[in-house]
Amino acid sequence: MSLHGKRKEIYKYEAPWTVYAMNWSVRPDKRFRLALGSFVEEYNNKVQLVGLEEESSEFVCRNTFDHPYPTTKIMWIPDTKGVYPDLLATSGDYLRIWRVGNDTETRLECLLNNNKNSDFCAPLTSFDWNEVDPNLLGTSSIDTTCTIWGLETGQVLGRVNLVSGHVKTQLIAHDKEVYDIAFSRAGGGRDMFASVGADGSVRMFDLRHLEHSTIIYEDPQHHPLLRLCWNKQDPNYLATMAMDGMEVVILDVRVPCTPVARLNNHRACVNGIAWAPHSSCHICTAGNRLTLFS
Repeated sequence: MSLHGKRKEIYKYEAPWTVYAMNWSVRPDKRFRLALGSFVEEYNNKVQLVGLEEESSEFVCRNTFDHPYPTTKIMWIPDTKGVYPDLLATSGDYLRIWRVGNDTETRLECLLNNNKNSDFCAPLTSFDWNEVDPNLLGTSSIDTTCTIWGLETGQVLGRVNLVSGHVKTQLIAHDKEVYDIAFSRAGGGRDMFASVGADGSVRMFDLRHLEHSTIIYEDPQHHPLLRLCWNKQDPNYLATMAMDGMEVVILDVRVPCTPVARLNNHRACVNGIAWAPHSSCHICTAGNRLTLFS
């Protein structure tokens, strides 16, 4: 509560640089905690951990650490019960897993590189952390591939084990660069994921049957698709958007290649999508303005 006995309705925090990536922590013992990634056009970038001081009703920076290049995405481990180590993942040139200690100390646990035989690394455009099995992560890359990583988090009481990871599988997912990847909650929520890319397609994969994939949608003009987002309540639906496009396409995996709806209330290009966590029929889109559809 604030000093006046009434909670604020808007909380504000100003980072010292342009914020490019952001994610909420879902741990029950770490309420109102955010991770922010900088966008600075040079090698040296930053990640900040920001928390809400509930007595003063102000967001404050708890920790800042260095990060090579801007983070293309940043995510806390999807641990709603607090049983895993307090981990944070970032993507850029590589996938990095960080361990957070009391919000004031952060150390790099492991750097995941699937091309150790070359000095060249294909930048990662995005990644997703499996909510059902937090030992699984998936990355998308400009080299046309998606990689599924297995994580060993060493969750043994009384011991602090180093986190390590290994490639479970790598597949050529698209004909061109892959821009986003997201796990689906369908079929138990562990094995199915989708990706979008510069070839203008949405493709769905099953870790149990990787010999083939399903093309859910192809943009009529073959415009690159930048992002996809699964409905959090009904795994049959997902949303995607094209580069420089002013609409969001809603898809039903049961009816491939035929959009359920095209949401086109924006006057400028769309750059963000989020389904409501509590409802299967509400979605929020961001562009030059924030729009809620139902």
